[in-house]
Amino acid sequence: MRTAEETGKRETPARTVASRIGGRPAEEAPGGRLTSANPARLEEAVAEVLLGDASTFVEACRAAREAQGEWAAVPAPIRAQVVKRIGRLVEKNKEALARLVTREVGKPYAESLGEVQEIIDTCDFFTGEGRRLYGHTVPSEMPDKQLFTFRVPVGVAAVITAGNFPVAVPSWYLVPAILCGNAVVWKPAEYAAAAGDALAQLFFHGGLPEGVLNVVQARGEATFEGLERALGEGLVDKVGFTGSTEVGSRIGELCGRHRQSPCLELGGKNPLVVMPDANLDLAVEGALFSGFGTAGQRCTSLGTAIVHESVYGEFLSRFDRAVREAPVGDPMREVLYGPMISEKFYERFVGWLELVQDHHTLHGSTGTGRITRDNPRENFLGDPEAGLYCHPTIVAGVTGEDELYRTETFGPIVGVAKFSTFEEAVELANGHGYGLSAAIYTESAREALRFRERVSAGMLSVNNSTSGAEAHLPFGGNGKSGNGSRLSGVWVLEQFTRWQAMNWDFSGRLQKAQMDIPELPFDEGFRLEG
Repeated sequence: MRTAEETGKRETPARTVASRIGGRPAEEAPGGRLTSANPARLEEAVAEVLLGDASTFVEACRAAREAQGEWAAVPAPIRAQVVKRIGRLVEKNKEALARLVTREVGKPYAESLGEVQEIIDTCDFFTGEGRRLYGHTVPSEMPDKQLFTFRVPVGVAAVITAGNFPVAVPSWYLVPAILCGNAVVWKPAEYAAAAGDALAQLFFHGGLPEGVLNVVQARGEATFEGLERALGEGLVDKVGFTGSTEVGSRIGELCGRHRQSPCLELGGKNPLVVMPDANLDLAVEGALFSGFGTAGQRCTSLGTAIVHESVYGEFLSRFDRAVREAPVGDPMREVLYGPMISEKFYERFVGWLELVQDHHTLHGSTGTGRITRDNPRENFLGDPEAGLYCHPTIVAGVTGEDELYRTETFGPIVGVAKFSTFEEAVELANGHGYGLSAAIYTESAREALRFRERVSAGMLSVNNSTSGAEAHLPFGGNGKSGNGSRLSGVWVLEQFTRWQAMNWDFSGRLQKAQMDIPELPFDEGFRLEG
């Protein structure tokens, strides 16, 4: 395999990216045009994007509706073979897709390779599920009658994803939805349009019939309007959304009007609890990756490290040193993190820095905000003026009363809070209202299990980071982080199938449940003696 620096030497010209409906690329741009730029080198255009509008989204839903019935009629094991071929194509194109992800969203190349591997793992897992879309044979309360349950596809799924994981997270929706016999309309993030188009091309060349997967390149508001219209016309049966809590609430409200329950994977303010007996070096390593990997632009990024007072000072000192020494910069080199994904996220992050108050103490960097020649950082690799790079910042002295504690900041900033009792640690871990992921560092099985029982997060790590997912484990959150739905593993099948019950009476006469149940005699008055 070529090294990251070797793969970064070859420039790739900007491509033109458009919506693809019914197997055909759009030729017009009713939603305008957009240039997707490399956030590590802003002068480099990655793609020219022809944007669709609300009507484009509705048209894609109609194409999906037309294709879905025929696709659902294909036996599930055969659909799984298409998923298998998609996985093999992704595997053969792993480096090329990873390079594109790094160019478009600034993720370090090693992380991009891991993201593409997640697609391969997802395809591998669901290839087997094509032979395991099990129903049940259920005993009847009446003779000469059998009861069965079946999984059936929901129909047309509309999937809207964010761009911080522009290919892995979409695969968590697309692969199981398609395997289960649904047709999909997918709207990738407009700032990751090229990566989205590349992933879709791999799906198309894997053998999907036209219309089973449709891709809409559009801005957020146009997508929301299109979704509202498509739901109103009865063209969408399931909505999947990964993104902010605010937008997720709007989508949940919209789907509720149409008696649908969407799959919502939203933001997080993820705690990492450090107990008195924790391995501090391991805890610092976990906090470094959790808080600053992908420049803190993950829904599972560490929000607040919650540290016992007996080790608070030592943890903070070691964490400070680790952050100062960590290389930051050019994502094609070996760095902790690269640039902010786009100008939009950079501007939001700078605004969130205003949440730092007088009683907080900053650690881990020589500056805050954007890294430039005038606001430099030691251990920076590359040209800071070329991209949207921000200083890593540790904010000590955070309390449960601070807005910084309650707000998802989505950038390279980590709060550190102090606790004295286990109850206080749990309260800080839950008090912000998010419930995506959490971590605890301890050598005590008792404390780990107590924390698991009381933490509100949908995912918990013991002596590991708040970030990380595997294809066969449920992924999702509660509270502000989601509506309890789960992606990945067998659990996601509940999102893209519906249960159908069937009773088959072969008695030759009408048997009425709860009315014609045969009763066996018994001696109700029998009593044992003495």
